[in-house]
Amino acid sequence: MQRFVVALLAAVDAAIAAAIGLALILAPATLLWVFGFGTAADWSALWAATASVWQLGHLVPLDITLPPIYLTAAGIDEAAASFSLSLAPLALTALTAGLAARTGVRASRSEAWESGLIGGIGVFTALAAGIAVTGANPLAATPLGVVIALPALVFAIPATLAALITEWREADVGLIARGRDALEIRIGEAGLAAVSETTRGVGIVVTGFVGAGAALLTVALVARGPQVVALSQAGNADVLGASVIALGQLAYLPTLIIWASSFIAGPGFAVGAATTVAPAGTQVGVLPPVPLLGVIPESTTSWLLLLALVPVALGALAGWMVRSRLVADHPRAIADGWGLRATIAGAIAVLSGGAAALLAQLAGGAIGPGALAQVGPAPGAVGLAVGVEVLVGAAILLALPSGRGSGDDDAEGWRVGEPDPTVESETPPADTASDTAPVAGAADDEPAGNPDQTDTQPLFPHPRRGGGSPLD
Repeated sequence: MQRFVVALLAAVDAAIAAAIGLALILAPATLLWVFGFGTAADWSALWAATASVWQLGHLVPLDITLPPIYLTAAGIDEAAASFSLSLAPLALTALTAGLAARTGVRASRSEAWESGLIGGIGVFTALAAGIAVTGANPLAATPLGVVIALPALVFAIPATLAALITEWREADVGLIARGRDALEIRIGEAGLAAVSETTRGVGIVVTGFVGAGAALLTVALVARGPQVVALSQAGNADVLGASVIALGQLAYLPTLIIWASSFIAGPGFAVGAATTVAPAGTQVGVLPPVPLLGVIPESTTSWLLLLALVPVALGALAGWMVRSRLVADHPRAIADGWGLRATIAGAIAVLSGGAAALLAQLAGGAIGPGALAQVGPAPGAVGLAVGVEVLVGAAILLALPSGRGSGDDDAEGWRVGEPDPTVESETPPADTASDTAPVAGAADDEPAGNPDQTDTQPLFPHPRRGGGSPLD
């Protein structure tokens, strides 16, 4: 496909990604303006509010300044008039990142991934700049460069990673394919396979880590459902207000999943300064009147420390899958390469810990003045805990003996070129008549009695070593 066409299609994908995010915010905001404010609504503020929420969903911190008239009407202290709002609704972030990754994959498979990335990232950056300029909000001021750069990075990083990974896995020509081939020449086929399998192991751990958090949050919602309902009723919100609160909580649902994953890892998370929610103990103050925060327990039991075994099990699962594939395809490398095993286990642990720290960083921030300026998990603690736990599980599985012969051409413990020691030789003595008797089916010029051409190959060669199966 022509590069211009690929760039054009990627640009369309980027525009659609931005439009979907804006529509998901603008639609309920419009209903709020219509039914909440009526004819007295300030419609000029609708787009500014939508742009601010869209920017917050793309990791842009907002410096909120409440007007004096609102402070007087709500009875809020002037010291709380200005604060930072940086806790992102990760549902919007995940939506844009997913659509960006789809753009990167499509650009790679169109054999013009560079043009696709340039077109998609360029258009999304331009749209982010347009939203920042036209949706300037005096109540939520942020430097213009930050407002443009962070949304652009939310699109650019997943798109680039998806394109590079697809090129690495599928491309036969191009820059990435040449780099892959050069790396294979340098470290060998087994080393290249180890790199690919390590990446697979990290994906298994990260996916399981997030999935475990989602499962824990589901259990907490079921177990503490009455507290969540009580907080909802205490708000005395009408139908419109309850709908807005529900949509807001849905947007923050991925954020709470990361909080639950951090709880499983051990360090837990905070819901304000000098607070902690962890399996080892819970200490919380006055929580914001958000119904979904009703899942946070007032106290914990020491049995919850066993949740730390979940990352250990994920590391073991990743190590087992990596080991199984390497033993099947490269038995000599995995049987003899203790250094390779240790490197794989360490790489899985380090990369998994880094990914967990990144998720914790994205799921933290500020939601208000004072103590609410520190909310979410601590990235360093979560990353370190996950890395150590995954290392334990992965090292256990990768350190086990392979159960195969050490030779690269071993099959079920045999070595090619050596007879099975457990089977007695049925070759008659050399001084018998059978020594010169022809073997049925043998070629005339290859007598079976020639000792220099005795076949010592195993009866059923290993199917991965070019021998085929006995049924071929």
